[in-house]
Amino acid sequence: MTRVFVCSCFGITEKQVKEHADAGACTPRQIASACKAGTDCGSCVRRIQAILGRGACPRRDLLDQGAPALATLGESSEPVAAERAVPQPAAA
Repeated sequence: MTRVFVCSCFGITEKQVKEHADAGACTPRQIASACKAGTDCGSCVRRIQAILGRGACPRRDLLDQGAPALATLGESSEPVAAERAVPQPAAA
């Protein structure tokens, strides 16, 4: 069986991303929370989006019906590591 890696940084395969999606992850951020994919260099985020775009997402259906995002998804408002602000050096 051939493994197709989506995230080289953490060794996450396409199969693992699909399993997390089947378990309810509908966004790259939710995938990142589940397995860290997309939180280091970020080059896999578009691939994760493509994988997620292929299937139906029951949680997305709830959001489309007007359910509150954070309450529905059980997410915190803490950003994923790749999205955190990087401190800028002070101007000299």
